[in-house]
Amino acid sequence: MKISLEKGGTISLSKANEGLKKVLFGAGWDLNEDTGGSFDLDISAVLREGGKVANPQNLVFYNNLKSPCESVVLSGDNRTGAGEGDDESISIDLEKVPSNIDSILFAISIHKAEERNQNFGQVKNSFVHLQNQETGQEIANYDLAQQFSNETLIVVGEIVRNAGEWVFEAQSEARTGGLQKYLEELGFEIG
Repeated sequence: MKISLEKGGTISLSKANEGLKKVLFGAGWDLNEDTGGSFDLDISAVLREGGKVANPQNLVFYNNLKSPCESVVLSGDNRTGAGEGDDESISIDLEKVPSNIDSILFAISIHKAEERNQNFGQVKNSFVHLQNQETGQEIANYDLAQQFSNETLIVVGEIVRNAGEWVFEAQSEARTGGLQKYLEELGFEIG
């Protein structure tokens, strides 16, 4: 059973998909026709403990493709967004996520957005979805149809462990300052 989520919507991954072990978090987007130039969107995941990041290696993104526990793995860096379906995806092995990790936060950012004068106002048809990686069945999708203008990063959702169950919470929190500012807000020290 697939569920279409809206901002603030939640779905119990454990209850809706008995025996769910591996989840694929996928994201896709297109560029507006008049955008031109090089435009690179990136997805990232942050494994958190009590709302905080205990280990800087728990950031999974284009420069660190997997978490130390290997429970969260990025497929790679698609620098163009060309083609149908997912432009980038992150695989989450729920059984490998250490017991001290209580959430995995997902974001999409524009690489070098300020330098290139780019923002999410230049992006269309953006979406994220979750699927059972073992069966390929889509669990939930979330259309990021809101019109953003100056924002360079969107916090799109979070997988949360709650009383032994996994829940996905859809978000659509747009920010300026890109990935670096977002990471500083999460407590990363950027050198």
